[in-house]
Amino acid sequence: MVVLNKIYTRTGDKGDTALGNGARVAKHDVRVEAYGTSDELNCFVGVARLHAKDETDTALSRIQNDLFDLGADLCRPDMEKDADAEYPPLRIAGTQVDRLESEIDLMNAALEPLRSFILPGGSELAAHLHVCRTVARRAERLATELATQQSINEAAVRYLNRLSDWFFVAARIANNSGKDDVLWVPGANR
Repeated sequence: MVVLNKIYTRTGDKGDTALGNGARVAKHDVRVEAYGTSDELNCFVGVARLHAKDETDTALSRIQNDLFDLGADLCRPDMEKDADAEYPPLRIAGTQVDRLESEIDLMNAALEPLRSFILPGGSELAAHLHVCRTVARRAERLATELATQQSINEAAVRYLNRLSDWFFVAARIANNSGKDDVLWVPGANR
């Protein structure tokens, strides 16, 4: 359980921060960038939820919780020491990736196949979901960069990859099941 009695600590005033294992790194470290971007994504999901209803809102709520799991996973290096930890670190699980895939398949079944790229936008919810999609892709790029330097949970990268796909398909659903998607017209303004 997390207890936050005091919000500021002054420990990061010189540009470093503590990871989940207590190690201190620069605030611009790629690991901090990766979990910081997942936190940023969580904020954008919160904004999207202002426009979501019913099962979409419920799914976005689950995703927000997963994003906290992802942040906890990414902020904790030394995966090889997980078994020795006093408290096993929280890691993204394959079941979370599987759930996203199932939801994508279910949503996609209601959509006509795309015959053109689509422009981000349409309904308010779709526009916000497209922002979420691009921030998820940035978080994924940072996580894969981190993976070139240190060992990370492969399920975390898979989760981010599937999550951006989930946002894309959910944005199409939010656009009247794709009927209100804004299609890209190559070279339209030449």
